[in-house]
Amino acid sequence: MPLIITQERPDTTEAMLLIDELTAALEPFYPPESRHGYSAEKLVRENVAFFVARYDGEPAGCGGVLLAGSEYAEVKRMYVRPQYRGRGIAGQILNHLEGYSRAHGLTVMRLETGIYQTEAIGLYQKLGYKRISPFGAYRDDPVSMCFEKRLE
Repeated sequence: MPLIITQERPDTTEAMLLIDELTAALEPFYPPESRHGYSAEKLVRENVAFFVARYDGEPAGCGGVLLAGSEYAEVKRMYVRPQYRGRGIAGQILNHLEGYSRAHGLTVMRLETGIYQTEAIGLYQKLGYKRISPFGAYRDDPVSMCFEKRLE
């Protein structure tokens, strides 16, 4: 069965499990002031378009996109469960988020990630994301990196 990516509320049971797994995976690496991940409740409150990727019917990963007015879209809560990594799922989720943003008239994608997420950083760079200065509410932080991609 192919990968299926569907838009879902981030406060569903499966979505919250993915978000909680991501939070637990990142928590040991970053101090509280450097953790910028949204909770399920904040994703709902901020109207983040949230997507769950299912592989063979099982929730394998997730990602959200916050449409920041007409200026840019911001990637939120990108995650692929460890047992599903290496199958191109993260790239497919990111491409889906980019398509959603393009369909809503935005041509710039931005994101923030931690310096210890080396696989994620590699993926972002491979897919055309370039390092930028902190944007929006982000500030200089030695364990944080921001990226941007202009959508074609």
